[in-house]
Amino acid sequence: MDDVTGARSLTFNGPLEAGLRAVAIVGAAFPKAFDIQRMTAFDYLLVHTSQLGGPVDLHPDSPIRAPATQVRRRVVQDGIHLMMTRDLIVREATDDGIVYRAGEAAAMFLDSLQAPYLRAMCDRAEWLVHHLAHYTDQEFDALMRRFFDQWLVEFQLSEQSLGAVS
Repeated sequence: MDDVTGARSLTFNGPLEAGLRAVAIVGAAFPKAFDIQRMTAFDYLLVHTSQLGGPVDLHPDSPIRAPATQVRRRVVQDGIHLMMTRDLIVREATDDGIVYRAGEAAAMFLDSLQAPYLRAMCDRAEWLVHHLAHYTDQEFDALMRRFFDQWLVEFQLSEQSLGAVS
């Protein structure tokens, strides 16, 4: 399957790729900061913007999305830490906990990206942050619960099709 660049699709799920997506998200949201839970949700949504009525997905669909989001937190966290070593993301302790914000070098770094995939990623980050800007924490949590409910159904259907015994 071809992705948005017209090239053969690849799955980008390591810390470097998650870190690039994190920089794109906090860069688009600057000066706003997000906790790790929100960054993990944004990482998923950035790749699947069409599920919110946005641009075509950055990555091709996979049959089961739930496990990907459950293991994403560690990969996203590793990616954020990698980007912190380059001043692309900064960590701040607030009264509400640890949050992440665009670092001093983030804007210049994002402006320098030229590859079609990376430009598409940055465009989707801008769209995502703008699209979700008016969501309260409660509304965002409700949105993610809706996705979680869908993933549970998909997972159960997949287990049934594989012949799992309940």
